Amino acid sequence: MTDRRGFLKQVAKGLAVVGAGSLVPRLALGEGPSLSTPGLPSGTLDSSILHALPGKRPLVKRTFRPPNYETPVEYFNEPFTPNDAFFVRYHVPNIPGVGTAEWKLEIGGDSVERPLALAFDDLKAYEQVEIAAVCLCSGNRRGLSDPHVPGIQWAHGAMGNARWKGVRLKDVLGKAGVKKEAVEIVMNGSDSAPLTTTPDFVKSLPMWKALDENTLLAYEMNGEPLPHWNGHPVRLVVPGWTATYWMKQIASIQVVSQPFKGFWMATAYRIPKGKFPVVDRFISQETEVNTPITEMVVASLITNVKSGQRFKVGQRVEVKGIAWDGGYGIQVVDVSSDGGQSWRPAQLGKDLGRFSWRQWSHAFKADKKGVYTVMAKASNRLGASQCFDLIFNPAGYHNNVVQRIDLQVA
Repeated sequence: MTDRRGFLKQVAKGLAVVGAGSLVPRLALGEGPSLSTPGLPSGTLDSSILHALPGKRPLVKRTFRPPNYETPVEYFNEPFTPNDAFFVRYHVPNIPGVGTAEWKLEIGGDSVERPLALAFDDLKAYEQVEIAAVCLCSGNRRGLSDPHVPGIQWAHGAMGNARWKGVRLKDVLGKAGVKKEAVEIVMNGSDSAPLTTTPDFVKSLPMWKALDENTLLAYEMNGEPLPHWNGHPVRLVVPGWTATYWMKQIASIQVVSQPFKGFWMATAYRIPKGKFPVVDRFISQETEVNTPITEMVVASLITNVKSGQRFKVGQRVEVKGIAWDGGYGIQVVDVSSDGGQSWRPAQLGKDLGRFSWRQWSHAFKADKKGVYTVMAKASNRLGASQCFDLIFNPAGYHNNVVQRIDLQVA
């Protein structure tokens, strides 16, 4: 949808777009069947409801207000996640439908030479670029944390891979003129909270990352305008970093000379300092004990088989999946069919770019009856690998524990 009228028209009609060949049941708006989520520790959600937002296929509903919906894993068998199956993440419930004709981006702050107010057509006058990148919620897999931690109990589907088209943020900031004392940019979207006591979702980004050539103001996703639920008409895309910085419906950018101390930076989205092997640091926001979450850690996911799936003795079993990291590139995915006693390298699929996920596959013959415990472990070109034991943190971030799938052979 490209404007407010089009979006409201869809809402009024209660349109639930599911599309031909949908991999999940075709449902009208409203609640559908439960999906079991095996392996969750005690105290977490043990089931999920399929529900379709306007313009979306049925997704796994975690919360409705604000809308937080994850993508069923079946959709991750594709190189790029369909727009209408892409996960939805919001922190506040008021999400206006902003059209391209009315959209404006205000750029100001104490560290710009020339404040700007850009319309949508102004933005498209800059050089247009496209990049493939994984968009992943910082709390993806939080629901798998053991012991249980509070927050939205995401399983594996708070992520997606897409081709993002837009303009380089550094080109727009260059037009405004960034002063040498600039430390961060502060970003705000058009979404809001109904209560003044609820902190507005405002984030900052270090100046060096804002000026990175891969950081985009994007208006297209997989060759189409951004869906309403994924940031229409313009969102920030920060490849390699978790989606907390990918500001949707972006409305203003302030270039500032002092670190921003809003709630969603100073209190939320922080991890213990030095606990995770990340390269990119947000130094102006660090304290002695913690630091903002930044880049994604290396991880993988099995996408085409599930625990409990049954096979016959002598059958060829093909396991497929995806692997990703913060942009350093996947070097190898090792797969085990015997619970980690032995490992074999998987065949890697086409390299779609260092910020995209990498598809992989591995086949083995189920030559005896019993349980085959399949595991997949990704390593990147820096030598970082997935862990076997959870690196616990109170917010449930960076869960990249090696996945285990039990297949039944009889």
